[in-house]
Amino acid sequence: MTTKNVVIETKNLDLWYGEKQALIDINMKILSNRVTALIGPSGCGKSTLIRCFNRMNDVIPACKIKGEVLFDGKNIYGPDIDAVEIRKKVGMVFQKPNPFPKSIYENVAYGPKVQGVKDKKLLDDIVEKSIKVAALWEEVKDRLHESAMGLSGGQQQRLCIARSLAIEPEVILMDEPCSALDPIATAKIEDLINELKRNYTVIIVTHNMQQAARVSDFAAYMYLGKLIEFGETKQIFENPREELTENYITGRFG
Repeated sequence: MTTKNVVIETKNLDLWYGEKQALIDINMKILSNRVTALIGPSGCGKSTLIRCFNRMNDVIPACKIKGEVLFDGKNIYGPDIDAVEIRKKVGMVFQKPNPFPKSIYENVAYGPKVQGVKDKKLLDDIVEKSIKVAALWEEVKDRLHESAMGLSGGQQQRLCIARSLAIEPEVILMDEPCSALDPIATAKIEDLINELKRNYTVIIVTHNMQQAARVSDFAAYMYLGKLIEFGETKQIFENPREELTENYITGRFG
């Protein structure tokens, strides 16, 4: 694992919510243009960890962090780092699709507009490109100015991915992106994740073992706030080094 391919690295990362420690000494390296899956039982720290990567935990009162999260070699919790800038580079797609109550077009154009893009042609190009990359264009190209709330759940989730892509991030975080979707919509999102890694680094939280095995190149098993095992997905699923990992993968626990 060469340093030049590492896009995010955690060093001795600890996190507390008030008195409760939610992450304990997390050390891991996320490689660029790969899909990394975080797996483990509910409450093990997966979503907490993913929110460290774009400083979403900043908005939670009484949240305290020690250690480092390096993004492109710089500690994003350093005193001179702008959290807003980090969130431009590290996009987030949430568990439940959360389109804005605006048109499909305005959902995707929103981020670039906030960043100061005013040119109509440029906005049109960004919207079209982002929706195409999110594999939604053919389904919505004739209704861009209709409300996003009229889309199906799976379409809304792909729209939220397009919205994230519009601000040109390097990394896309996905927190249980398929948990609210049916199997057909889930398959489309999984196909999309596979396409996205050509140009982006993707980190996904999932409870679905089969999904983790299908879409990820690397997998991290977490338990009670600790990173128990991290490695290539094939190795984690076929030949786990830790008994805790094996028990979880085989369904004897969790």
